[in-house]
Parts: sequence; C-alpha cells; structure tokens
Amino acid sequence: MADAIWPAAPELRRPRILRQRWLDLTFLHWAVEPADVAQFFPAGTRPDTFEGRTYVGLVPFRMVDTGLPHGPAVPYVGTFLETNVRLYSVDEAGRRGVVFLSLDANRLAVVTAARTVFGLPYRWARMTHIRDGNHHTYTSTLRWPGVQASATIDVEVGARLELGPLENFLTARWALHTHRAGRTWYLPNHHPPWILHTAELVGLDADDVLTSVGLTAPGRPPDHVAFSPGVPAEFGLPPRATSAGRPSG
Repeated sequence: MADAIWPAAPELRRPRILRQRWLDLTFLHWAVEPADVAQFFPAGTRPDTFEGRTYVGLVPFRMVDTGLPHGPAVPYVGTFLETNVRLYSVDEAGRRGVVFLSLDANRLAVVTAARTVFGLPYRWARMTHIRDGNHHTYTSTLRWPGVQASATIDVEVGARLELGPLENFLTARWALHTHRAGRTWYLPNHHPPWILHTAELVGLDADDVLTSVGLTAPGRPPDHVAFSPGVPAEFGLPPRATSAGRPSG
C-alpha cells in the first residue's frame, strides 16, 4: 500500500549530500495506462497511480547553485539547463518517488558525474531558455551518441494555481528511485511546498525526446500544464528502496 501524499516534505535526516535551486520549471503531463510504462521501472518499484492512471512528465527548467550542503556552488557546473522525462513510482515499502527516463543537460561535466555517481540517465544537449515577461521558451537538441532528438516548448504563465490532489500527486515527490550497482535506491530530497501557476501551452514539439527513451508519442496535447518559479532543494543519503517506513532520508 502506498503512503499518503504529503504536500510538505518530511524531515530530511542528516547528513545532506547536495543542494540545488530549481527555477522556471514548466510541468507538462500526459495520463497513460500503468501497463504501458511498467517496463521502465526499476526492480522493487511500480507505477504510482492517480484515479487509475499514471503520468508521463516532461519538465524543462534551470538548475542553479548546485553544490555541497555548505559553501559556494561548484564552479562552472553549478548552473545549467535541464529537461527531464519522468515517471511516478512507488516502492515495496509504499514510498512514492520519481523515475527518470532521461535528464538532458547542457553541461557535459554534470552529465558525466551524475551518470557515474548516481547512475542517472543524463544526456548532453544544446539548450536554451528565453524569458520575455510571462512567456518562456525552452529548446533542446541532443548531442548524445546514437540519439537524435530535439524539443521546443513555449508557455505563457498565468495566475496562481491552487494545488489540488492531482497537483500534489505530480509535484509533491520527496525522492527519486534509481537503479545503480545492481540495486534499486531511494534518494530522498527536501524543499518548500511548490508554488504553481497556470500555464497556456503556446507551442510544443517534443515527440523526439519522448520517443528517444522508448515512450510512444502521445499524439495529443498534455493533460496537465503548470509552471513554478522554483524552489531550493537538498538531497540526503540514499537507503535501499526496499527498506520500510515513511520517507525520512
């Protein structure tokens, strides 16, 4: 049985291993049948569902001030652009999280370090983010061997959005599940509750990115679109995904 969804993050035990700020995020989500994506989940996890459906997320944003828990950001690699394709997971202990199918970033050093240390599917890409008032444009073109994919996402940000059960299901995620060294790990995070805004999708060309990770192109606009100015975040040490209890880091 899955744990309840908490809009506020549970306490993160020390030591903290990493800090970041996630800024100017656009959340695009498509509802899908759980069976259609079940093969992408690491051992010991399964698709998490909301009213019988699970979701595929496409999330472009700016990553800023990445560094150790104390001290300055890491030079050069502390700030970069990222676009990730994500699914929503729950493990055998009932802990909810995120499974990343890809994390495209425009810093090769970040890509190399994240793949080596955490086993995360980072890929190098050429990326831009342009803001003009409430209008945000994100572009991405992969620079990754054997894969050709690009994306353009245009949104117009609107009024403050009151968080309901679906918004909490999609964004109140206090960990990621990842497979590394033959095991599935649960990497907890902590950040303030999200502030979300409505967002109108002005333009979207992202089928290449979705199909590049093995998904089927949705063939329709996203079922849910939202924007957040961002949050500061911290990560704790990862216990095994199969250990029991409420997520606490």
